[in-house]
Amino acid sequence: MGRRQRRRERGGKAAAEPVETVDYADPDGNVLTLRKRVSVGTARKIREPDSTPGASAEDRWQRRGELLFERFAVRWEIAGLALEGQKDLLGRYRMAGDELRRWVRETIDRHIDEHQPELRG
Repeated sequence: MGRRQRRRERGGKAAAEPVETVDYADPDGNVLTLRKRVSVGTARKIREPDSTPGASAEDRWQRRGELLFERFAVRWEIAGLALEGQKDLLGRYRMAGDELRRWVRETIDRHIDEHQPELRG
């Protein structure tokens, strides 16, 4: 019996388990909230090489950075405005300038080193 079937039989959605998170503040006081760890399946997907034909090393590097951001970012407060939806978070990340994107990448790298080092690479 699958998860959806069990939910239907119980009459609703399963209670969402709270996600452990860690907050990181940049020099301007903006706060990026990252989930502490990702699931085994998500970790496997992150470790899989991008097999898009014709993708350059730069393209693969950029895509991996976005994938890490998508999977780890839970909330991002910028200038008092909190973004929480995946579309909003990724859209804001893509619009960020070089300096802010660099800070986010370095922050996620440090976070992975500390909380999920098996994703290093």
